[in-house]
Amino acid sequence: MKKHNFSAGPCVLPQSVLEKAAAAVTNFNGLDLSLIEISHRSKDVVEVMNTARELALEHLGLQNKGYQALFLQGGASLEFLMVAYNLLDKKAAYLNTGTWATKAIKEAKMFGELVEVASSKDKNFNYIPKNYTIPEDADYYHCTTNNTIFGTQINEIPETTVPIASDMSSDIFSRMIDYSKFDLIYAGAQKNMGPAGTTLVVVKEDMLGKVEREIPSMLDYRVHIGKDSMFNTPPVFAVYVSMLTLQWLKDLGGVSAIEKINEAKATLLYSEIDINPLFKGFVENPKDRSKMNATFNLTDESVKERFDALCKQAGVHGINGHRSVGGYRASMYNALPLESVEVLVEVMSELERTS
Repeated sequence: MKKHNFSAGPCVLPQSVLEKAAAAVTNFNGLDLSLIEISHRSKDVVEVMNTARELALEHLGLQNKGYQALFLQGGASLEFLMVAYNLLDKKAAYLNTGTWATKAIKEAKMFGELVEVASSKDKNFNYIPKNYTIPEDADYYHCTTNNTIFGTQINEIPETTVPIASDMSSDIFSRMIDYSKFDLIYAGAQKNMGPAGTTLVVVKEDMLGKVEREIPSMLDYRVHIGKDSMFNTPPVFAVYVSMLTLQWLKDLGGVSAIEKINEAKATLLYSEIDINPLFKGFVENPKDRSKMNATFNLTDESVKERFDALCKQAGVHGINGHRSVGGYRASMYNALPLESVEVLVEVMSELERTS
């Protein structure tokens, strides 16, 4: 039976991408060699890297605007450190909206003064703070656009003259926004782009080279740019699958097309959460709800065993909430079909009908 994969990450990927990736493991580009056993300096792999970087910029609308795309390693967790290493000279401003923002703040504090402009920690991060002030003398402002654990999403990018850096690990390529408002974007691949193992970094080159400290080569964005994202051996398979996924998205019609599908999925699921008396959304303000990660709880824990059994019977996989929130979390990344959300909603409706 087909599984409906709502896993928060690593997560669902398009079936066509999985099939092409599987074929490349045994015979890549008709070479009678595996993708994962040939030199990363070969023209075939260099072409993969260049194509992946070009597609990333194309989907974000950032070609020929002074940005560079890099595929690095270490996940968003290393980027918490690298962003500050490369950008924080004296002061940085951070918005704290959850676990990953908190971790980013912890790393940045090692490099200079840090101003936490606002936080939603007072209500276990179930809302997005509003009406805060970003210090004009900050080197940059950092935010996490989508909060995977708590199910919130920033829907209004603040107007500021301060450069903006953002962790977009769980909603990049999912919606149409003006990405040129951001001077640095980073995202772990394992949500909307590929398997775990690589991290996309998109950075405006004129942001770099302004700190006084010496930066180790592996942590210096300028070094990676100078080597076309090939300073060290890249995670070839993860970049290849990311390239395939970005090509799949292009063939689908790009970010504008997937945004409409994502809107339909989110509307369907949240409508059921709101009308079904057995469920309650975790996020305080509906305007702050994530279209990627819907978090919700049962209003009657006595039906939990039955709900879990119904989900298993229907092939619904990966909806347990994070341990810090509990309840349930349905992650609806780009590759998750509308059909899967329809199945989950039917299970929720059946629970109400039979309780």
